[in-house]
Amino acid sequence: MEIPFASSERASLGVEWELQLVDRQTRELTSGAIEILEEIRPADADEHPKAKHELLQSTIEIITGICTTVGEAKADLAGTLAEVVAAADRRGLGLMCAGTHPFTDWQSQQISPKERYLELVERMQWLARRLQIFGVHVHVGVRAPEKAIPIVNALTQYVPHFLALSASSPFWKGADTGLASARSKVFESMPTAGLPYQLSGWHEFEDYMQTLISTHAIESVREVWWDIRPHPNFGTVELRICDGLPTLDEIGAVAALSQCLVEQFDRELDRGYTLPVPASWVLRENKWRAARYGLDADIVVDEKGTVRPVRQAILDLVEDLTPTARRLGCAAELADVERVLAVGASYQRQRAVAAAHDGDLTAVVDSLLTELRDGLPAPRPSGMA
Repeated sequence: MEIPFASSERASLGVEWELQLVDRQTRELTSGAIEILEEIRPADADEHPKAKHELLQSTIEIITGICTTVGEAKADLAGTLAEVVAAADRRGLGLMCAGTHPFTDWQSQQISPKERYLELVERMQWLARRLQIFGVHVHVGVRAPEKAIPIVNALTQYVPHFLALSASSPFWKGADTGLASARSKVFESMPTAGLPYQLSGWHEFEDYMQTLISTHAIESVREVWWDIRPHPNFGTVELRICDGLPTLDEIGAVAALSQCLVEQFDRELDRGYTLPVPASWVLRENKWRAARYGLDADIVVDEKGTVRPVRQAILDLVEDLTPTARRLGCAAELADVERVLAVGASYQRQRAVAAAHDGDLTAVVDSLLTELRDGLPAPRPSGMA
């Protein structure tokens, strides 16, 4: 089976942001996507070009066009966000983003009436119905299919970095799960989700997709939801590992990390280097550690079992990528990684709000609504709780 790869301009960028619609009175996830998307749809179009339905009617996904810089992508998202915010506000709904909603029960949610989603639910049943989860996906352009799989393989060693930094789903149905990212574990239950298989090249990817399609495991390549995957139609490598991010500041930070890493690997391939392929057991262990402990995780950095704090690994990565970020025009956004580390990842901020309000998770929802509106909060002065 031949899968054409629509090669993209090197290091081009696209971002997808899954937003939650929340009733401002109850703070529950609430349907409204159908009406909002119909309102903001251009009169001469069947749908809005940059705001889309997702699985649940309480979700709207906004997407960028093809961007060159992270700053351009953030501005693109902000423009669409303003349209959605205005339409939601007229219905008494607010917008926020996190990997999960702190307390809404997934059984209360309505599925979007699109054939694709209805078929998914019919096939996957409970696994699909409980996908009340939200993420951020970053696409980075790659010029040739023979580069895509080596880059995907090499990127997997940074799964714990991205997951720890973006972890924002400590709560599920009103309870603290004890995890930094419950979303990542919920999504892993899908048979074609989770860590990618480490394939030898594009031909093996084509063979694997052919096997899945011919055995009716999937209907198209779009149904392989790996944490990092090649996207043939867009000509990109897509990083899907991140939990939903509450602020554009955090989106800029992970987009800059993504763009810089792919660009660095692309340049190394041009120089004739062979990119690393991490051991699968290391990848599984590190993803679990990041999902469980977030920025407090100690990750395995070699096959001998050497460990180091993921927080320090992230700081070192930012330092290593800074020259690449300057070339790509995203040095300021890459530096925002350190701002996130200073103020805490979203799972840490959410737990701090819950603790300050005697466990009241409506206060957590209010804080997420505020963060989406106002951006990443300032670090607390040292010595303050």
